[in-house]
Order: sequence, then structure tokens, then C-alpha cells
Amino acid sequence: MSTPQKIIVIGAGICGLSSAIWLRRAGHEVTLVDKDAPGAGASFGNAGLLAQWAIVPVNTPGLIGTGLKYILNPRSPLFVQWSYFPRLLPWLMKFAANANDSDTRRMVAGIAPIVGDSLDQHIALTRGTRAAKWVTASDFSYAYESRKAFDADAYAWAFKRDAGYVPEVLTDGAVQEAEPILGPAIQCLATLKSHGHILNPGAYMADLALVLQEEGGTYQQAEVQDITLENGRITGLETSRGTMPCDHAVLAAGIWSKPLMQKLGLKVPLEAERGYHLHFTAPSQMPNNPMMIARDKFAVNPMAHGLRCAGTVELGGITKGPSRAPLDLIRRGVARVFPEMRHEGVEEWMGFRPSTPDSLPLIGEIGQTGVHAAFGHQHVGLTAGPKTGRLVADLISGKRPNIDLAPYDANRF
Repeated sequence: MSTPQKIIVIGAGICGLSSAIWLRRAGHEVTLVDKDAPGAGASFGNAGLLAQWAIVPVNTPGLIGTGLKYILNPRSPLFVQWSYFPRLLPWLMKFAANANDSDTRRMVAGIAPIVGDSLDQHIALTRGTRAAKWVTASDFSYAYESRKAFDADAYAWAFKRDAGYVPEVLTDGAVQEAEPILGPAIQCLATLKSHGHILNPGAYMADLALVLQEEGGTYQQAEVQDITLENGRITGLETSRGTMPCDHAVLAAGIWSKPLMQKLGLKVPLEAERGYHLHFTAPSQMPNNPMMIARDKFAVNPMAHGLRCAGTVELGGITKGPSRAPLDLIRRGVARVFPEMRHEGVEEWMGFRPSTPDSLPLIGEIGQTGVHAAFGHQHVGLTAGPKTGRLVADLISGKRPNIDLAPYDANRF
């Protein structure tokens, strides 16, 4: 074992919790710090999918044409707050510059290793703990209006097949035999076997925080205001609860990592994908397995406490509250694909996915500062969180990770 270090992990979402737990298991003195309760952000409101299949980024060839078509259609799954557009434009130009075949292949090669064993990584993180009950195996389906709509996704499916994700394709009446909740609007189901999902993301994060403390770590609710460096290396954090000395820090605060990176002299092109969910309580029907409604780009997950329908993308920063249009799109989509489902209540939620222009997270040390990045996972944060935490713990402990970390270089921008 490496020499024990005093380490502060900033951010109590899945990446921060995983980093803290694996660092503590490596024998380090670990304090997890967040301004809110564990999992209060995107880790609470996500779709709950362990999306091992989500290896294809959004910025693929044809993005500009598709994006323009979506923006001009108020019923599409892409929304923009136009008052924020001038500030968004530099990031958007970098994002679009990667929307070509060569860069798509590069991004796929970077995404696949950190999501491909997600179920196993969540099981390893939680084995023998109170949090294990929230992790479950399941199949996953893409629900299409027709076989033609499935065939139109051939570019993305080619990457999935190359990675070993080969779907079983059902059409016509076989769709409703497999998933009786689906109405006649869905006539094609492409199902991937042996994946997984989380039964209650919020409860999962709360239990992971308790696991950390039961294993000897500490949780502090405080706002990190500054990073103290001496000779270019971290010596502590300034927080709303005073100075906290440390040997290393892990920056895993999602979109809130951006201002702290600026304090280290790095201007990271990080923007928020504003994601939404509707959570239906006491639904009269539930799908047998999670699925993606392909046309409307939202995921459906049968959870322990109801049915969650989550997705869409709204670009518009982090200062404004929720918009009605993305929630209305999910609501219409649910009524269209689950026409017989009734429910007692519905919860609305909006949160921020931290997104980079090249669709890859930042994982690893920032310069020689002793601060390690663990953020920027877009819509695969829950999926890749445990592996990200393990990689960070290995790096700080002096172990050589068994994957190439170059695609996630925290200094690449």
C-alpha cells in the first residue's frame, strides 16, 4: 500500500462518492465535501441507467443539420435558451467541430473503456454494503416507431455492434408481447441483454455516503471557496467552514468544478446540458426493463419508487430555472407510448450534466498541483462514476491504471 495521504474529495455525486470510497479502501484519510446533501444534483435526478451501450457521442456526423432541424421544431428533444446563446457559441463551435467520422471514432474509443463494465464496477463498489440493494441487472431496449426508424440509426448501431452490443430486434406484435406497457406507436424494439440500472438514485447516493463513513471516511457539508497552493501544489481548501488542509484533492463537483478549475489557471470549456425528468408515482403499469424512447430521446426506468422518464437536452447555462417545453415533451411522449398507464402523482426535476466539447470527461492530475479532476461525463456520469473513482484512487495511490488515460487528460484544454 502507498503512504497514507490526507485527501479531500470535492463533490458528493457518484464520481466524488466513488473516489472517496476507493481512496478510503486504499488506506488514505478521506474527507468528502459538498455544499449540499450527497447526490443532490445530477446524481439524484438522472435516469438511473448503467448505460454500458452509451458509447456513441451526441456530436456525430450530421450534427449540424440535425441540430438545425431540431431547433426549428418546438416539439424536438433539443431546446436552447436564446438569451444564453452568445455565451454558449464558443463551446458550441468546438462541440460541432468534433462532429465528423474521424473524431467520432476517437471519442467512441475514449468513452467505451469507462462505461463498458459499469454493472461490474457498481457491484464492486457496493459489494457487502448497505448500498448493494440499489444495483440490479436488467436488459435494455431502444423503442422505435418502425423498423425503418431503427435502420436509420445504422451509423450508431455499427459502433455498438463493434463493441459487442448486438441487439435482438422485435417488430409488430412481438413488441407488445415483450413489453405490454407499450402502445401501438412503438412497432420496433431493439433489445440488449445483460445490462443494469439503479432502483433509486437518490437513496443510492445517500447510502454510499453512509458506506464511506462506516468505512472510516468523513463527510462535511461545506462550500469550497478557494484552493490554496504553495509552490504550485495544493496545501488546503478554503471553505465556508474554515481552512481544510490536505495533501491531495479530487475535483468531482460536476458543472460546479468549472470555477474551481479557473482558480487553478485553467479555462475548461465546460457547459451544462440541462436534463429533465418526470417521475411517476404508483403507475398502473411498469415496463419489464429500462428502455429508450428513440424519437423523443428520453429514457424510461422502472424504479423501486415509481417510473422515471428522463432525458432531452436544453442548452442555457445554470442560472435560470426549469423550462416547460422539455417537461411537456416528455409528458406527451409518455402519453403516446404508454397510452394505458395511469399514475397517482408526478414529480418534475431539472439538473445539470457537465459537458465537454469532445464528449470525454477529465480524469487525472491537473498539472503537478496534487488536484485530480473527475468530472465532465455528460449523460454517462452514473455509468462511469465508479470506474472514474477507482482510476483516481489508483493514480493518487501510485498504481498504474490498466487503461490508457490519454483521452481524459485533465490538461488537454
